Amino acid sequence: MMRFSKAAKSLLLFICFSAVTLLVQAQAQADLQKSTHWPKQSIRIVVTFTPGGAPDILARVLAESWQQSLGVPVLVENRPGYGGNIGADLVAKSEPDGYTLLIGTVGIHAINSALYDKMSFDPVKDFTPISFLASTPNVLIVNKQLGVNNLQELIELAKAKPNQLTFGSSGVGTSLHMSGELFKEMAGVQIRHIPYKGRAQSLPDLVSGRISMLFDNLSSSLPLIKTGEVQALGVTTLKRSQAAPDIPTLAEQGLPGFEAVSWFSLMAPANLPPAVQKRLNQLTRKTLNNPEVRTRLLAGGLDPAPGSPNELSKLITQESAKWSRVVKQSGAKLDQ
Repeated sequence: MMRFSKAAKSLLLFICFSAVTLLVQAQAQADLQKSTHWPKQSIRIVVTFTPGGAPDILARVLAESWQQSLGVPVLVENRPGYGGNIGADLVAKSEPDGYTLLIGTVGIHAINSALYDKMSFDPVKDFTPISFLASTPNVLIVNKQLGVNNLQELIELAKAKPNQLTFGSSGVGTSLHMSGELFKEMAGVQIRHIPYKGRAQSLPDLVSGRISMLFDNLSSSLPLIKTGEVQALGVTTLKRSQAAPDIPTLAEQGLPGFEAVSWFSLMAPANLPPAVQKRLNQLTRKTLNNPEVRTRLLAGGLDPAPGSPNELSKLITQESAKWSRVVKQSGAKLDQ
């Protein structure tokens, strides 16, 4: 066995430390170079639902702002299906170069892994978190011909007609679907779920009476509520929304503790260079903290709150634990 003197050991340690330092510096320099030269081409933001909903609104707000400040095209691409899994899979398998991004949702990152037996991607490991974007209450809206004026009247009707009433959502596994499942559990009612590809299909069916009720993002359904085409019975947050303070919460109408918030984030494929991640986070914060943008989003029922990647990661962990319990209690299971 070879023995080294203290001086030789010190020299060896110094050489190893220097090599590691050089590697770290080289990686940092490479990341800096990528950030300095980013973007060199068009950026694509993938939305996993049909146009017009909250994720699409946020994507287009970012695209408009970034296109002006970066001088490159920023395109919004809608890829709906399987509760967001189709679009999320596309982004997860894209190059981690900052040119393909995802509007993440509570469904994709905190619900679907418990709901689907098989997933073609890992909702945590296959993505780099950029920033939380915004949240919006979900709202329970009903067909005006249903003949109910408040939540308690709806619950009484549902109990009198088990499995005869229907509730729609923008897809299986979305927070809107889970809002309905949570409502069924807490109210002790049986209502059939009718999933749609998006709000563009579900809202007309609600107005026409093909479905009894719908859980939707407040930001999406607020125009119809204001025109009186549908009736809002309650929002799914613990506090009333600033955008619609006249709509009571479900919690204050006999379902204490009821809370189901739709939230949205900006994600990139895993292994995105840290410098590009930092640049995207800065761009997102600048856009959503703009007073005019904030005012417009708040008026539409969206509460912008950009933050750090670490804060987003913690939220995903907390929400995954919560919604896994709801999925398990509902007994819902799907194949991808």
